[in-house]
Amino acid sequence: MALISSDRLRFPCEPWKLVENIHVPGDEGTLETLFALGNGHLGIRGSHSTAGDSELPGTFINGFHEIWDIKHAENAYGFARTGQRIVYVPDANNFTVSIDGEALSLAESTVLDYHRSVDFSTGVYEERIVWSCRSGATVTTVERRAVGFDSRGCLGLELSLSADRDVSADITSGVVNRQDQPVEDHSVHDPRRSGRHAGRVLLPLHLQGADGSLRLAWETSESRQRVAMAVDHWISAEGQPFETLVAEDESSVRYVLAIHDGDTFRLEKTVSYVVAGSAGDAEDRGESLAAEAEANLVPFSEILAQSKAHYDEYWTTADVSIGGQAEMQQAVRWGLFQLAQATARAGVAGIPAKGVSGSGYEGHYFWDQEIYLLPYLTYTNPCGARKVLESRHAMLPDARVRAKELSVDGALFPWRTINGLEASAYYAAGTAQFHIAAAIAFAANRYQWASGDDTFSAELGADLLIETARMWASLGFFGKDGMFHIHGVTGPDEYTAVVNDNLYTNVMARFNLRAAAALEHEGIAETERMVWRQAAERMSLPYDPHLQVFSQDNDFMTLEPWDWNTPKSKYPLLLNFHPLVIYRHQVLKQADTVLAMFLQWQDFTAEEKQRAFDFYDPITTGDSTLSACVQGIMAAEVGYGDVALQHFTEALFIDLDNSHGNTIDGVHIASTGGIWSSLVCGFAGMRDQGEVLRFDPRLPVEWDGLSFRLKVQGRLLAVELEQGSIALTLVPGPEYSEEPLQVKVRDYDVTVGTATVQVPLEDVPVPPPSIFPSVFPTAGLPIIR
Repeated sequence: MALISSDRLRFPCEPWKLVENIHVPGDEGTLETLFALGNGHLGIRGSHSTAGDSELPGTFINGFHEIWDIKHAENAYGFARTGQRIVYVPDANNFTVSIDGEALSLAESTVLDYHRSVDFSTGVYEERIVWSCRSGATVTTVERRAVGFDSRGCLGLELSLSADRDVSADITSGVVNRQDQPVEDHSVHDPRRSGRHAGRVLLPLHLQGADGSLRLAWETSESRQRVAMAVDHWISAEGQPFETLVAEDESSVRYVLAIHDGDTFRLEKTVSYVVAGSAGDAEDRGESLAAEAEANLVPFSEILAQSKAHYDEYWTTADVSIGGQAEMQQAVRWGLFQLAQATARAGVAGIPAKGVSGSGYEGHYFWDQEIYLLPYLTYTNPCGARKVLESRHAMLPDARVRAKELSVDGALFPWRTINGLEASAYYAAGTAQFHIAAAIAFAANRYQWASGDDTFSAELGADLLIETARMWASLGFFGKDGMFHIHGVTGPDEYTAVVNDNLYTNVMARFNLRAAAALEHEGIAETERMVWRQAAERMSLPYDPHLQVFSQDNDFMTLEPWDWNTPKSKYPLLLNFHPLVIYRHQVLKQADTVLAMFLQWQDFTAEEKQRAFDFYDPITTGDSTLSACVQGIMAAEVGYGDVALQHFTEALFIDLDNSHGNTIDGVHIASTGGIWSSLVCGFAGMRDQGEVLRFDPRLPVEWDGLSFRLKVQGRLLAVELEQGSIALTLVPGPEYSEEPLQVKVRDYDVTVGTATVQVPLEDVPVPPPSIFPSVFPTAGLPIIR
């Protein structure tokens, strides 16, 4: 059921904000995700600060996790051994406000006016509530939040309070260890959701507090990571806190005071988090880490300034403008805002599938970041893209060990991980997805192509390409037919597992082998280069001559079609059918072959792409949030404008409308990256990694225009689409080259400089849909009696 788009009185459409004007109980968890703040390193959910008004509050730090031994019901060699799960760090977003003895809460108190927003242009969360108190007073509370950017471990919270008469106020500001609170393990019922640990996770090390200041430190019981926080309070009134209490799971600072009619009381709460891998000194019980957190504290005003300065700069290059579509424009900017919040200050680290907005998927890094996030990062924040690839490069030692464990050469990267070790307990939909190796190689190659970073290949890129190519060469084999086959793998479509010659896997492996073979590198022997080239050129790509369609794998076309009369209540299929039931049917969780044809666009003809889209699109459930954006991109390329817009709209509102029912666990960050690709690669038709950058626009007829900017090979390229034309300009600036850029617009070679070049575009005709013969040639034979 739609949420944001269904009630524009409650959620008005504003171009630079997400706003809620009416509080309605029941959506707290989803809205905590939608109103979350983050910077890629630190994230805080958008929950109300009063305990009874929140559903799944929490604060997260990227990479801060706990481990445990995976217990397999039946063990086997090479199974993942160590589970990893992101940890809720102690949460500072806690206030209780009592007025004349009445504790204010949305659940119990009378609310006269309610308004909250998150501002995409400044990164500031604001919540304003007018209360009618039982004492007769009308009280207004305003809360503001922001995270630091230069000070990436810092969080700022502000509470303001005013009344229409003199009142007695009792205000408590708390820090709560939520990780060790008793909470249901939702993962028992839904593998997409985060589980809980059986024992205590955060062990207290250093607990100190006085006069409104807290200095606290904990250590995880198994991974031995440490987190410390410093918390300071400042109030606009004179006087000291009534009390400061410190404990291992809940610490607090309390103020009791009178607030006079016409006065506004302000409480600023500044927080600094610091994490460390382990104790450097056995005698250090967290004191030094707490001292480091204290040294990093900055005033609330500075945190606000950092946030605004970051977004002032961010939007000059990252904004994507859609003409004449207000609701889509708001949703697109919310998505771009989430991308910034998930990546901006992550540093050398992966990007969790939920960013730092929730604990879904355990905070793991998947192939999502390379295929769905790094296109956006590469063209808007190439330094950030490089750091993600640096984090993959840092995993190479563990990946080499994992490769030996699975009897392949080179490096085998984990399907899901935080610390570099495989954490997927279900190998059929985890370890078997070898295609993550090609995703990493593809992202490295794209970064090299697009960034103009001359040092990347020697420092990182060559290693990633070579080690993954070695893995493919040893995983596959030359068969009796003389072709190169890769067996026993799972492609992106997790509804078809452990198959032979998955087309996506083979197509991406072919790219990987070709790219590695083209390197000039002293570590590549000529015999090895020859094997790579031969494997690439003789790669087996399953094709069904009867249907004239590339087959998703060797056996896909022989499977029984899915019963499409299955009621909607039975979707997603993974929650309602045993995997073996799904595996033996012709049904897709997400675009697979279609994705291969998008990423390796130059390897397939227009007719091959159209027939593949026509065949696979109707049998794709979209149970994965990664699917709709890819389906929309390929629908646009094929010429199905209406279908492209339909898929794009579905992708755009996945979280805002909670259409998959699990937004409570965090933003689907890869899907928001897919939205960027839908706009840039779908409707603007951008394709890269060829001789030059290419554009083949497919602007929806309902849109007045589409504009965005790309950082390409040291230049800033402005792209503006209107109905019937595309305009290209190099934006001058001290950090950008003004050397002309060669691009291709459809069949035209265009030289782009600082003067705008406008290229006329003809309408693309809608092709007639493919007509397929019967999937089973014998289906029409008369029954022999």
